[in-house]
Amino acid sequence: MRTVSDYVKISLSVLLVLAAAIFCAMRLLKIQVVESDHYTSKKIITSTYTQEIPATRGIIVDAEGNAIVSNEVCYAVVIDDKNFPTDPALGNAILLRVTEILSDAGVEWTDVLPISREMPYSFAPEASEESLNAMKSTIGVNAYATAENCMDILLADFAITDAYTPEQQRTLAGIRYSMLKQDFSISNRFEIASGLELDTVAEISELELLLRGVTIAQNAERVIEIGDVIPHEIGTVGPIYADTAQEYLDKGYDLDAIVGISGIEKAMEEALQGKEGVRTITFEDGVPVSDEITTPATPGCTVKLTVNSDFQRGLQKILEDFIRDFPAINTKGELGGVTSGALVVLDAKTGAVLGEATCPTYNLLEYEEKYDELLEAKGSPLFNRATQGLYRPGSTFKTITATAGLNEGIVDGHTSYFCNRKYFFIDTPYSCTGKHDYISVSRALMVSCNSYFYELSRNLTIDNLVKYAALYGVGQNTGLETRDAAGYMASPEKYEELGLMWTVGQVLQAGIGNGETMVSPLQLANVACTIANEGVRYKPYLVDSIWDYNMENCIKETEPTVMARIDSNYSYVYDYVEEGMILASRNNMPAKYSLQNLGYNVAIKTGTPQWASRVQDSVFIGYAPAHDPQIAFAGIVEGGEYSKYMIRSILKLYEEVYGGM
Repeated sequence: MRTVSDYVKISLSVLLVLAAAIFCAMRLLKIQVVESDHYTSKKIITSTYTQEIPATRGIIVDAEGNAIVSNEVCYAVVIDDKNFPTDPALGNAILLRVTEILSDAGVEWTDVLPISREMPYSFAPEASEESLNAMKSTIGVNAYATAENCMDILLADFAITDAYTPEQQRTLAGIRYSMLKQDFSISNRFEIASGLELDTVAEISELELLLRGVTIAQNAERVIEIGDVIPHEIGTVGPIYADTAQEYLDKGYDLDAIVGISGIEKAMEEALQGKEGVRTITFEDGVPVSDEITTPATPGCTVKLTVNSDFQRGLQKILEDFIRDFPAINTKGELGGVTSGALVVLDAKTGAVLGEATCPTYNLLEYEEKYDELLEAKGSPLFNRATQGLYRPGSTFKTITATAGLNEGIVDGHTSYFCNRKYFFIDTPYSCTGKHDYISVSRALMVSCNSYFYELSRNLTIDNLVKYAALYGVGQNTGLETRDAAGYMASPEKYEELGLMWTVGQVLQAGIGNGETMVSPLQLANVACTIANEGVRYKPYLVDSIWDYNMENCIKETEPTVMARIDSNYSYVYDYVEEGMILASRNNMPAKYSLQNLGYNVAIKTGTPQWASRVQDSVFIGYAPAHDPQIAFAGIVEGGEYSKYMIRSILKLYEEVYGGM
């Protein structure tokens, strides 16, 4: 039984608990309400920043997987705002020390300030009005500010005092402005120099503790591994230009990205570019607490081409050797020497480009260093005659005229026209290469009888010639990834567009390829390929497939694409065209160039179209073997003759590289 003393103790305990509870409640109220501002200001402030991690650009390889363009690791000095001093004086000391090291190593640093290097300061003479206005806007001076005014602002803003020499002041002002220009921040590191040798990398790395915020970055630099294989088609990379800036911005590019400027580099930009990664940096109360790669960069894809480097080099040599040796075989004194031409070889079963030679040419390794020299060089080596050059097809066009006549039922294989060396149309005489008497289509192709094709063209009319030329791809882009010249077909509309007068007799010239019809060597090779496939025209292509960066997995293979079909109204159409082309391959040629002892038939057609600025060009098209075509080809020699003498060498080269025909 409890005593009075027990109840007193219990009461005191309860009172103490209540008092403590009341005290805690009042204290809590004071913290939450009365002193809330004080404690709020004490909470930890967390901020997160991201940096983009550049992706390695994809590789371009030939048909055998040999790298034509690849990447190599290069070293750069970057300034990272995460650790770089906010005190301008400390930052200036670090920047000067870095430039001293770079200067000793012979490395230039980034300086885009458009002001002279020496006093009295003036605007750089090469600076555009746009760049000067951009500088003035960036540093906050009016449009009328002088170079001295601009320097004064930079020196003041970044505490570049008279304690520095004038040379040091200009160095610091240039770097500081470059940092402003590139929006230097936590999210944007500043690359002060690149292309460092390993000893310079080591020296800067050893001073890491003293050079706060200065780090060494590894970048992937574009490297030309093979410079003499289709350099025009490989193309180049470079910065984004102003006129395409919005296009790339819309695709999510940064304006300082390196992109394809021409050729495969441009055409396959989406595959080659890769995807940037993300580096995330977290600060607590201004102190970095974490730095991690939250999204790894994904390298670009490897683009595998259809061109075998050995075959391409051999093709280029065949063309260059012919042009070099032409004087020894030339029997027409009025032709003189030749300097230019082109060859194209296609896979006859798919349209894949096996080789493109153009002369003169250049080496991609020398492109940047010798660009001005190449630009002014005789023969325009930067011009790709194989795909961009436009030429009259001459008598090679007779294969198209023959196809049209046979398929429209105007002639069959036995229909003959009379050739007496002269052909008269509305009392106007047109000449032929010989007196062929009555001649039918196959033999007319063999001897290239103008009279036969004049009469056939007259019966066809220009409408049918235009129709079949279009089916063969004349006057159209072929669809090649790197683009090509479309050319055009002679017609009343085209003559009007060119400011020329169309007369009814022009249909005769159109039918033998001597009118205002212009085609590229690539288009001519595709005409041959279409005949080889009996009217099926494929789209030529340079990209065989797309792989992951290390070529472990194939992402996409190019499927042959049919661009047009010439539906044969008669089963014999291509029999007679091919027969005429096989006969043409047996025309007299010196033994060393003969196409008759190869073990298979070759189908060809040649031409010597007239040209305003040259006596003539020499053109050929063809395919082989005639019974089961593996390759289709075309060639042009500007101002020359006997270009068909190269065909045997092309066929033997193919056999050598690909192991037979």
